[in-house]
Amino acid sequence: MSVAGKWKITIKSPTGPQNTILELQEQDGKVTGAQSGQGSTTEISDATWDGSKLFWINHVVKPMKMKVEFTATVDGSSMTGKVKAGFMGSFPFTGVREA
Repeated sequence: MSVAGKWKITIKSPTGPQNTILELQEQDGKVTGAQSGQGSTTEISDATWDGSKLFWINHVVKPMKMKVEFTATVDGSSMTGKVKAGFMGSFPFTGVREA
């Protein structure tokens, strides 16, 4: 199964749900893509996919610069996981693949 496609990610933060769009491409076993939210889009880095576990890093620039690390378990067209948001701590998130 591929993780390629457009995903709606909802982070359950203390300030309320934060929504982002994650667009993934997969070629020759390598995952690349970009994540959009808060009015900006950044390329993801260090993405890994083993068939059920997905990991990626997003270097957010708005509203403040921060390294954000996502770890997810993917099941078909949905994912669940944890996001480590720099000094702000870790939060759960969900994702749904858009048709």
